[in-house]
Amino acid sequence: MNLRTIIVEDEQTSREILRNYLAKYCPTVEVLGEAQNIDEALLLIRNIDLDLIFLDVEMPYGSGFDLLDKLGKTDFEVVFVTAYNQYAIEALNKHASYYLLKPISIDDLIKAVDYVTELKQKENELQNSVLVPKTNLTDQKITIPTQDGFEVLEMKDIIYCKADDNYTELFLENGHKKLVSKTLKYFEDLLKENGFARIHKSYLVNVSYITSYRKGKGGTVFLRNGKELSVSASKKSDFLSYFK
Repeated sequence: MNLRTIIVEDEQTSREILRNYLAKYCPTVEVLGEAQNIDEALLLIRNIDLDLIFLDVEMPYGSGFDLLDKLGKTDFEVVFVTAYNQYAIEALNKHASYYLLKPISIDDLIKAVDYVTELKQKENELQNSVLVPKTNLTDQKITIPTQDGFEVLEMKDIIYCKADDNYTELFLENGHKKLVSKTLKYFEDLLKENGFARIHKSYLVNVSYITSYRKGKGGTVFLRNGKELSVSASKKSDFLSYFK
């Protein structure tokens, strides 16, 4: 599939290098415009239907992070391109799909484009088919520790789990909430083969309770109880694989 993109970069030489690399090594990427600051980028983004943007971090009069804050929720993927590796964590927190360091490695650029292409293909397939979550919940139960013993819960009654430092909050179908002295990783290992998907560093979700998914930098899932949870870019591909 083709990816419609723009390049947001204040340095003309860097824009030219990336544009030439894309034309030569990533022919499925169609560059529809270029911007040298966030104001120009906002104008392009609001007038073009995009699949992807290549975004520099440090620019005059506002950073790439400022641009994403101004845009709010979007349905395109973001690949950060920067000379500074100290922005990697913040980029991931902004739901970046990929993080490229300058000077750009051609191999890494191809990997980034392939990764975004795979994500967009999965999203398109989901739009054109009935979602059937890969679940296998019957009468499975788990035990959780309490101050005076343990409590038995049915897996199918757990809507989602939320990380709280070294604790985990379990949100149940009956509206109750349980705080357990176990990490979210513990519950991920326990539940991942039973229809639970890790969608974010903070969330593990029972996919049976998902009513809809909205595309975005990472995306958003909506649950039957009305809750709206973010999907991180790093977990997006694995999450979409729960449906076919």
